[in-house]
Amino acid sequence: MELAVAAPRLAPLPAPRRDPDGELVVRVARGDRGAFEALYERYVRSVYALALRRLGDRHSAEDAVQETFAAVWRSARTYRPERGPAAPWLYSIARNAAVDRLRARVVLAEPPDAPDAAPGPSDRAERDWLSWRVHRALGELPEAEREVLALAYWGGRSQSEIAAELSIPLGTVKTRTRSGLARLARILDEEDLR
Repeated sequence: MELAVAAPRLAPLPAPRRDPDGELVVRVARGDRGAFEALYERYVRSVYALALRRLGDRHSAEDAVQETFAAVWRSARTYRPERGPAAPWLYSIARNAAVDRLRARVVLAEPPDAPDAAPGPSDRAERDWLSWRVHRALGELPEAEREVLALAYWGGRSQSEIAAELSIPLGTVKTRTRSGLARLARILDEEDLR
């Protein structure tokens, strides 16, 4: 028994796409100033936008655009249309110009004469440890004292503002603050002894 299988029909290959930008670059490689101006007009805004996004300031972006198009003029002979469209080639030149500008910004600073006064890792660890201990100790205070201390130290309120907010006498706020701080100190002292 013989099966008759028809050979698959192959679709004709599409004609290579015409790349007008690539044609402009080829003309630029031959020294065609008109082609360069057309390429510039077509891409200057998008190259500027790319450079501005990467560099963050107008002056540097403008310099990168200038460097990009100077490089396009100088290196147009290196463009090979068979490798792909001209736009990615041009954008890679623009990205390189922006990266070069970023690298130029990096300035190696001299080491300071005096040690840095900012808290170091051990200082931050100590501060975080103390903050954790205080918060844990606050949890052991009676609610009335904890509320007054929280409003004063984390809420930034004066004792008069606390009295008004909680609708209690000012003397009560002062008493709760004093007793809360004393109790907090005792709790922290007891932890140190453990």
